[in-house]
Amino acid sequence: MGRISFSCLFPASWHFSLSPVGLPRLLLPSFRQLLFVSLLAGLLGLLYLLLVMGKGQYSWASQDNQFHRHFAHVTDIDATDTSNPELNYGLVVDCGSSGSRVFVYCWPRHNGNPHDLLDIRQMRDQHRKPVVMKIKPGISELATTPEKASDYIYPLLSFAAQHIPKSKHQETPLYILCTAGMRVLPESQQEALLEDLRTDIPVHFNFLFSDSHVEVISGKQEGVYAWIGINFVLGRFNHVDDENEAVVEVQVPGNDQQEALVRKRTAGVLDMGGVSTQIAYEVPKTVSFASPQQEEVAKNLLAEFNLGCDAHRTDHVYRVYVSTFLGFGGNAARQRYEENIVGKTLLRNKLLGQHVGETVDLPYLDPCLPVDLQDEVGPSGQRVHLRGMGDFNLCRQLLLPFLNHTNDTQSSLNGVYQPPIDYRNSQFYGFSEFYYCTEDVLRMGGGYNATKYSRAAKSYCATQWRTLKEHFDRGLYASHADLHRLKYQCFKSAWMYEVFHSGFSFPTTYENLRTALLVYDKEVQWTLGAILYRTRFLPLRDIQQEILKGAHSHWRRSFSFVNNHYLFLACFLVVVLSILLYLLRLRRFHRRMNQRSITTTSSSSSSSSVQWAEQGLASPSVLVTL
Repeated sequence: MGRISFSCLFPASWHFSLSPVGLPRLLLPSFRQLLFVSLLAGLLGLLYLLLVMGKGQYSWASQDNQFHRHFAHVTDIDATDTSNPELNYGLVVDCGSSGSRVFVYCWPRHNGNPHDLLDIRQMRDQHRKPVVMKIKPGISELATTPEKASDYIYPLLSFAAQHIPKSKHQETPLYILCTAGMRVLPESQQEALLEDLRTDIPVHFNFLFSDSHVEVISGKQEGVYAWIGINFVLGRFNHVDDENEAVVEVQVPGNDQQEALVRKRTAGVLDMGGVSTQIAYEVPKTVSFASPQQEEVAKNLLAEFNLGCDAHRTDHVYRVYVSTFLGFGGNAARQRYEENIVGKTLLRNKLLGQHVGETVDLPYLDPCLPVDLQDEVGPSGQRVHLRGMGDFNLCRQLLLPFLNHTNDTQSSLNGVYQPPIDYRNSQFYGFSEFYYCTEDVLRMGGGYNATKYSRAAKSYCATQWRTLKEHFDRGLYASHADLHRLKYQCFKSAWMYEVFHSGFSFPTTYENLRTALLVYDKEVQWTLGAILYRTRFLPLRDIQQEILKGAHSHWRRSFSFVNNHYLFLACFLVVVLSILLYLLRLRRFHRRMNQRSITTTSSSSSSSSVQWAEQGLASPSVLVTL
């Protein structure tokens, strides 16, 4: 018998040969040994198959889950990975009264769950700074030269384009939304500016941009966007069961017959700037109106919308009340107050022959200024000298008429309609002056307590101005507090208190107001809410792709699995069987040779028998090839 050769061309080319000459006894196994080897090979093959099948079955899902789980825990402080092909981008340009800013947002591929919103975050550059750029003045300054609007906006869009991968430009939505500065312009001037943007921007940039993507938004829209942005960052739109989260029962707008939903309680927003004050909160239940006139007014203040991607689902249907009060901001209120002092003082001096406020030695005593602080107000020729007397309670009483509050039920500042608030099951966040008044000087930002706040404000007002300046020089106040804040802190403390408790009718026992500058250490702009609302239907694209992928992925994965694993396993088993067949044949041949040796022993010597046996082995080679 000659040489036996084995070869296999898959999974890798290899070849070896065996010769029975001098083979040890181990290569001539018994039947039990053959059976044991066969079972062992079969078990190894089965184990390999199970391991590979398990990996193939769960690897795709686990990779996706790990990606989404990782992205959910990554905060905005990490630089945005622009090399990630699954990342999408969006732009919002805020054209305000003093300037315009572009915000770049990004979000990963939607997870395919129609109950979830897009995970939109502010883009961060390589230095982990938010991708934002601002220019001055406001676009409303171009009212007489509207043809320059696109040139004005060009630097912002060019800046944003540099941060977004060029391959993503065509699918990146761009929204240009104008606010207060443009609202005061005549409609013809507004339209001329917007038309120039609609015409020229598509010529220079390849963003996803249509005529409806540029507009002047109302104060109501701006308030709704701010409410959406803050609640999104707070996680109030994530409707998962959590025992630690407060819930609220909601009657879905437009469907009175449906059972009420129970979902996470959203947060209301209070924002007091220098000129205006704004309030926005969800109205979870249907409200009744005292008159048809009140109902008509309410329609202009209530916004009903669906944040979800599916119009047939009610998970993310909200009814939000938004109202903006011009002239009720901190600085505007102080200006109205000073104008009242000047007019009242001059009239009294004229009627009574007095000279109050005409000199420093005979000042008007202002209870809303710190003790002994001297100030001068009024237009030229009608100046009135003031001296602070620091009486917080008296200041509050003097400010009450400026709220224009009426005795009508369901009304707030200026007699404007306000739906009822469930004070026992609600939460509000106070921004801007609500935070500055509590934190800059009083150092009480965060959880609001009316008793502690009024006590601290009263103490501040009653402190000598000289002492307050000493505290300021020693750095005892917040780093961004200045002398202007010190001068008018007493007034603004009283104004904020009255707006909150008398204007918006929050009880002094209310404990669910939190004053803040940032939400989770992030400045939340209304632009975040705007892009959330305007891209709410984009998840439908990803969901549909997931459905199509799921329908065709089974056979693709099976095909890939067979190519990569089944063929290798089949080759492995064939090789094992070939070895077993060879060993069986070798065993059979060995037995036949032994029988022939026994029959010829009587006619030959032992040495010739051995030689004959060796010669008999020199038969043609047997080739076994795979």
